[in-house]
Amino acid sequence: MFDLPKYGDGVCLARLAALLDALAIDRARLSRMSVVVTGSNGKGSTAAFCAGIARAYGLRTGLFTSPHLYRVNERFQVDGKPVADDDLARLASRITAAIADITQRGGEKFGSFEAMFALACLHFQESDCDFAVFEAGIGGRYDPVRLVGARTTCVTSVDYEHVELLGHSLELIASDKSDACASGGTIVYGENCRKLAPHLTEYNRFRGVMPLFVHDQIGIGGEASSSSTQRFDFALEAYDFRALETNLLGAFQFNNAAIATALFLLWLQDKRPGERRAAIELAVRSGLREVRWPGRLEVIRQDPLTLIDVGHTPDGIRQSLASLKAIYGEEGWVLVTGVSRDKKAGEIVGALAPSFDTIICTMAHHKGADAETIATTARKANPQAAVHIAKTIEDAVSLSERLAASESRKIYVAGGLFLAIEYAVVASGGRAPDLDFF
Repeated sequence: MFDLPKYGDGVCLARLAALLDALAIDRARLSRMSVVVTGSNGKGSTAAFCAGIARAYGLRTGLFTSPHLYRVNERFQVDGKPVADDDLARLASRITAAIADITQRGGEKFGSFEAMFALACLHFQESDCDFAVFEAGIGGRYDPVRLVGARTTCVTSVDYEHVELLGHSLELIASDKSDACASGGTIVYGENCRKLAPHLTEYNRFRGVMPLFVHDQIGIGGEASSSSTQRFDFALEAYDFRALETNLLGAFQFNNAAIATALFLLWLQDKRPGERRAAIELAVRSGLREVRWPGRLEVIRQDPLTLIDVGHTPDGIRQSLASLKAIYGEEGWVLVTGVSRDKKAGEIVGALAPSFDTIICTMAHHKGADAETIATTARKANPQAAVHIAKTIEDAVSLSERLAASESRKIYVAGGLFLAIEYAVVASGGRAPDLDFF
């Protein structure tokens, strides 16, 4: 199953529906128990927040996310625990056999993401989950998560990404992501989608889908941040929760936490009306506070202070950088950066480099663009910076630690997921080539 290409040929919905049928997935139950998270940035954090609230409410909760950071098991969680190795192997064997049968009969070519989505559906069904959160891969219109049939979904944010598939305007990209929602449902839109509200309202009108926007129908206020926690007020219809706390840092997490809270409340109102308000508020508070989600402004070491961020779109990187400055200060940083070969290095490095006077450019083992090319881009974006080249992640870890120690600096690692995770693994004594990202 994991040897398949990342995506199959053409639109996957029909062959994936056949696969779910072959696995005897109860799709009506899947629709009732699930919410779907789409968007350009913030999907993983939002999905984790929503699942955390559901667990705190006492629901047996499945969580499907991508990509994984360290082990593929992370993608398939029940009550916060990744699927066990033995169960993963057993489920993968079933799916591989079903795919082989469908392919033999119809010639369909599946992709690994489709297979993993099916594995999540099967795992959650076998685990008798009460609630499940599915994170989309790309878009929503033709993404496997559309087959969930969820009537409660969200678009966390919208940015220029996968434009060859989703369209060359924000309106087209947001429309594609919106199509993950079943007719008659509700979509929660993040703050940066508000500028598209007239378009999205009309786009959803004839499917009977209700749009709700953060900072319009969903209120956020009282935002406060420290180096260890964040607080905000939340309001939706009759719900008014003050001073909610989360340990995930960054101003963008207010948006994500509010979306996740709204998703769960809307699902609960639809599927379990009349639940006790006090129990709901307790679950929201506990769920948001207890969530841990690695990779987003994550502190991986205190001496020297070292943070990694897995954001890999220009808007996501700008948001994380702004939060880094607000929480930890603007001065005294060493930036370690690199970009994947399939990303726009000019936009990503251009968003980072002007804020740092010391920059180390490197190349991730997985899909990393040439370090010399990244350095050229960094010098163009910030001619005054001292730009260093580290040909490997291992060299980048060593050099950044030496510079931080000799100049009493902090380290910020940003530019892409592979870069950040490889750096964290090497800094803790591991080997970057041993990681398997698919």
